[in-house]
Amino acid sequence: MKTTDHQHEPESPDLALIRRAQDGDERAFARLVKDYESIVYSFAYKLCHDKEKAEETWQDTFVNVFRKLKQFDGKSKFTTWLYSIVVNNCLMKHRRSKLEQATVHIDAPEGFHEDPVKDSEGHVVQTIASWKDTPIDSLMNKELRSRLDGAIKKLPVDYRVVFILRDVEGQSAEEVSKMLKLSVPAVKSRLRRARVFLREQLNEYMTT
Repeated sequence: MKTTDHQHEPESPDLALIRRAQDGDERAFARLVKDYESIVYSFAYKLCHDKEKAEETWQDTFVNVFRKLKQFDGKSKFTTWLYSIVVNNCLMKHRRSKLEQATVHIDAPEGFHEDPVKDSEGHVVQTIASWKDTPIDSLMNKELRSRLDGAIKKLPVDYRVVFILRDVEGQSAEEVSKMLKLSVPAVKSRLRRARVFLREQLNEYMTT
């Protein structure tokens, strides 16, 4: 039975297409753009929460892809490499616009404890519903999604990026660590704090 190099990475386009684009084939590069333009724009919009910034990030991303495509060696998923470029572009725009002033700090969010709250008998008091390690789309109704979008906008961008990659896009902690050049424990720490902050914001919707 014949096997191919890209069976383990179904998200990637045919490696032959990438190789042709790397060799200067303009039609191959145009096909890459067509295959991934909607993914790039959608992800950029989730990060930036602004249509104009998302469009600028889309343009900047494919300019970067054109310039740096030869650096892609096929050892990781093409989407991992692509997402890292989107993230870098969004972060640069965010820092230039100094949006940090409009966000809150979550290094020690109100109500956050490293250990769960327990009653006098030692039983865990579950005041907020657990947040599972799965993409959240299936859990969202329209009203909750709107509230969540508003809460996500308040997250400091470094935490927002990790949350979106892990809980919205469904990327693994290992993939996110590669994209952001962070350790896996750092990714998990940022994700935990982002989830706690968002649960605090959405407490009335997530308690039973």
